[in-house]
Amino acid sequence: MPRDVLDVAKEAALRAGAELIDRYGRPPRGLGAKLGPTDLVSDADRAAEAAIAGVLARRRPDDGLLGEEGTANREGTTGLRWVVDPLDGTLNYLAQIPLWCVSIACEDAVGTLAGVVFDPLRDQLFAAVRGGPVHVAGPSVRERVHDDLAAAVIAGGVECATEAEAEHAANLDKRLYRRAGQRRALGTAALELAWTAAGRIDVVYHEQRIHPWDVDAGLFICQRAGLRVHRLEPLEPELPPRYLAAPAGLAAEVLELVGPSPEERRRRATERAPLSAERVADAMRRRRAVDASG
Repeated sequence: MPRDVLDVAKEAALRAGAELIDRYGRPPRGLGAKLGPTDLVSDADRAAEAAIAGVLARRRPDDGLLGEEGTANREGTTGLRWVVDPLDGTLNYLAQIPLWCVSIACEDAVGTLAGVVFDPLRDQLFAAVRGGPVHVAGPSVRERVHDDLAAAVIAGGVECATEAEAEHAANLDKRLYRRAGQRRALGTAALELAWTAAGRIDVVYHEQRIHPWDVDAGLFICQRAGLRVHRLEPLEPELPPRYLAAPAGLAAEVLELVGPSPEERRRRATERAPLSAERVADAMRRRRAVDASG
């Protein structure tokens, strides 16, 4: 494992944060919409991504890069790839809602190698590296709840763009969110995950078509902080994928409430299926062979 990846991620995040702070509160320039009227991009996003790309070009020039804005994307030759969201929470940033951050992950063939989420407004850095310690900025303002969903703070979002998604979201509200103590939606998945790793939020659950640059660093930091992290398939083909991060007890409870993955449903169906006569006879033969050998 390259020894400098975490230092590189930190430097890149701090450089991007400086660009964002410099432009924060000013009239936006270069404003445009990508996939919809609330999926915005501005020169602040581009400048922050350019700052990250500059650090990577200087310190890790042969690695791959996948950035949300795509201004400097490239294939690498080292087997490492940087997955970058220069500004997670652009809509908040433009509206001067103080909930936005920089998210940077470095990945290899196994998975995430290092992750950093940086909150420039609070000067708080959340970071982790494979096989190393995890750093979460600032103390938690509350004691973490481990197994009581009724006292837990849950964050996340659910897609409601289609009729099927809206119907599912209504059902999910009854099954999950009404059982939780409090619900929060920050408008930035990366910061929600970082705050969960820090104990400020107890559960993050998303059913959204989220890009890797939104969640890879945050999910990795949660995992390194000792939380259970799940990337789940959609419950139905027309529904979005699901992401969960929580302490073990809460994660198990949430998984029961939101429903198992298609693979889990098939496994349970197989376990419940009665054994055929052939399978019973085979099991008995193997048992007799074990008894005879003993």
